[in-house]
Amino acid sequence: MTTPSILSSVPVRAALVRGAPKIFCASMAVTLLAVAFGMPSHTAQAADSVPAPLRLRIVGGLASGNQYPRHEAPFWQKTLPALTQGQVSTEIVPFDKAGIRTNEMMRLMQLGVVPFGTILMGGILTSDPELAALDLAGMNPDMVSLRRSVAAFRPHLEQMMRERHGIEVLAIYAYPAQVTFCSRAFTGLADLAGRRVRISNPSQADLIRPFGAVPLQTEFSAVVAGVRSGNVDCAITGAMSGNTIGLHEVATHLHTSATTWGLSVFGANVGAWQSLPPNLKQLLRAELPKLEKAVWVDSERLTNEGVACNVGRGACDSGKPGRMKEVPASATDEKKLRVSFRDSVLPAWVERCGNTCVPVWNRLLAPVTGIRAETRATKP
Repeated sequence: MTTPSILSSVPVRAALVRGAPKIFCASMAVTLLAVAFGMPSHTAQAADSVPAPLRLRIVGGLASGNQYPRHEAPFWQKTLPALTQGQVSTEIVPFDKAGIRTNEMMRLMQLGVVPFGTILMGGILTSDPELAALDLAGMNPDMVSLRRSVAAFRPHLEQMMRERHGIEVLAIYAYPAQVTFCSRAFTGLADLAGRRVRISNPSQADLIRPFGAVPLQTEFSAVVAGVRSGNVDCAITGAMSGNTIGLHEVATHLHTSATTWGLSVFGANVGAWQSLPPNLKQLLRAELPKLEKAVWVDSERLTNEGVACNVGRGACDSGKPGRMKEVPASATDEKKLRVSFRDSVLPAWVERCGNTCVPVWNRLLAPVTGIRAETRATKP
């Protein structure tokens, strides 16, 4: 039996987005275009011709994280072309190698400059705080609570991304837990007082300010240099990704309580998605959940392995053994984190989002977090 052609359901046509802006990295310019549909129509009309592959262009997650090289790149470069028997080919680049900042990705996808891309949820906290509610700092202290939060909020997220931003959500990924690396003695969260702490989004700042910390928002690529120079005392980042970039070589103590998980959304510009052949969309709807599941399983594994690698304990197959001192969250730390979330993180989110977001939180996320949002007082 012959496998139905991915291209059989639509005319084969060129569909490059002309005039797309160029995004530059340090050594080369990467032109991010939309979807290319093979050969010109006059060539496809030849009875004995074979259509050129439908070409997809994707911007993935962080280059230095395990998610991109272990899962995203292999899926798009090998798995999908194999599943379509060569009828689909792809180009994929990690967003930080394409010179894209975290807070730029969603806008580029809305414009269609990036037709398929991975959006870090922390990067949309200021542009659309309602949708970033899924991974507020201190909200999901473990993987079990994170899964509950995602399951409760996902239908709303998918609807709002489509209706409000013109982006079709195809998968939700989780990076390993974001933990706290410090360059000098550290016994608990009270020791953050007066320290300059690298954060990746404003929600993390809201979590640590009540402890007296001084938050500094920087890109992931600048973390090691900041700690090495002494400009940064502590850094919140992934347990394994921190190890990958050598943070264990410049920091001495590791507080292992999860602040956030670095959730990301993989999606498509609605126009690019609608332009795909129906059977390719059906295939992606079937295969991307498998990719998502693999990413989540690896995220949980790498959280545990990342801690083991950094402190030089147990198996460390994916990283480099370090000699950091592990500082587990004490009962006092856990209580203070919950209070900080209730009294600082959640009210700050309501301030950014507005009172219209309060019913959304209380309907979808209060039942799984056990904390209700309060309407902010209106100014006279």
